[in-house]
Amino acid sequence: MFQGTFDLETATPIDASALSDVLFERGIYWASGRAGLVDLVAAHKWFNLAALKGRKDAVALRQEVAGQMSDAEISAAQREARAWVSTH
Repeated sequence: MFQGTFDLETATPIDASALSDVLFERGIYWASGRAGLVDLVAAHKWFNLAALKGRKDAVALRQEVAGQMSDAEISAAQREARAWVSTH
């Protein structure tokens, strides 16, 4: 656990595109099976969120993942993405 301090006077602001990059990376994580498990619902969700935040390449990957999913899985991913947006 981190127990240090942050010097807020010298800290640099995070670029506005950083969030879309993090969301995109989460999509890659679940689509690639880095966790030992491929989770297409989670991958679709994160690619969808990255696309909403302006990450253009996330659109193509979301479509690629959706091509391997059932309609029910796509609906579940969309529900999860909406839930994430409503809480963040």
